[in-house]
Amino acid sequence: MSGIPSDQGVYGISVAAQLVGMGVQRLRLYESRGLLEPERTAGGTRRYSQDDLYRLQRIDALLEAGLNLAGIAMVLDLQDENHRLHHRLDQHESDRG
Repeated sequence: MSGIPSDQGVYGISVAAQLVGMGVQRLRLYESRGLLEPERTAGGTRRYSQDDLYRLQRIDALLEAGLNLAGIAMVLDLQDENHRLHHRLDQHESDRG
């Protein structure tokens, strides 16, 4: 899928579940717990992006490491904030350079 931004929702829920080796209900659970926010079409159909699939793999790895869903939410929030801060720092450094 070259040329499609990694954050653009392109996969339906059943395809996304198959690609990451999880059940559809698990994806719905993660969404209900706030761990994942797939795009929605005008009709309300979920559309998962490549970034969403990567996030699902991270969730699975953290579960295997022994974290519960509340702990995973905290870790993902911290990782997301760390990523945002690094991005801002990179922008600041490039503006100065």
